[in-house]
Amino acid sequence: MTEFYYMDGKYVEAEKAFIPVRTHAFLYGTAVFEGIRAYWNEEEKQLYAFRVPEHYERLIRSGKIMYMENPHTVEEYCKITQELLKKNGYKQDAYMRPTLYKSAQKVGPGLYDNPDSFMIIVNKMGDYIDTSKGLKVCVSSWRRNSDNAIPPRAKVAGSYANAALIKTDAHNAGFDDAVVLDEQGNVTEGSAMNLFLVFGNKLVTTTKADNILVGITRNTVMELAKDLGLEVEERNVDRTELYIADEAFYCGTGAQISPIVSIDNRKLGAGVVGPIAKELQNLYFDVVRGKVPKYKKWCMPVY
Repeated sequence: MTEFYYMDGKYVEAEKAFIPVRTHAFLYGTAVFEGIRAYWNEEEKQLYAFRVPEHYERLIRSGKIMYMENPHTVEEYCKITQELLKKNGYKQDAYMRPTLYKSAQKVGPGLYDNPDSFMIIVNKMGDYIDTSKGLKVCVSSWRRNSDNAIPPRAKVAGSYANAALIKTDAHNAGFDDAVVLDEQGNVTEGSAMNLFLVFGNKLVTTTKADNILVGITRNTVMELAKDLGLEVEERNVDRTELYIADEAFYCGTGAQISPIVSIDNRKLGAGVVGPIAKELQNLYFDVVRGKVPKYKKWCMPVY
């Protein structure tokens, strides 16, 4: 079956979708993007795309930081995304990557005199992190780029060189991922996902000003925690708090909810997936598939 992408106003067969090699975004990383998941509900025979407007609202904010003009409104972006998924006819989980990028064919890093283009690539995707088992992570020797360098609150393509180094070195050292500190030694997040610690009945996560991507899944977790009677605290987190937490987990569109069982070879709790992370994970997977009426507003039906 032919797959389709969306490029500058047209639905294009995937094998015919190309950008020129001199494209500014390719040469300099001058693109902003989103990752959006869609989940197949077998009982309803329906594909639900999760929190689509919120992703495009963030894309627009990222674009503002990078001197980009968005070609569509949030409502138009949502309609394009819905139509693209429908055109691909998926009957399983899928992943979309909308990208707004500088498309001038020129050498030189300037964002001026540099038009903007928009595309969405899409593919079938299940879990790319095994969420059923706990992750073993380390604290990275790399530091998170800062708001005054390449701001993490914007999903800028070029800044993911930072995440690539963090993830790769953790993998090569035998870990699944890494927790990243800022230049002052404070905890930020994972390589490319937000982080929550669990202390008793409380979730602790870093603040929006701690050089993190302000995650949509992060916000989702904070909302779901209320339903489970959990307290949520946003604050600065010290490195050593990582080692004494009862539980920890990553969250993000890609990571979904991924429990952590050890950090720097120190077990969290009993060294197995903790009960709070598991309960949140179960609820999250019901929510994204449109099985929880209270949160069905977050799920955009495709068919």
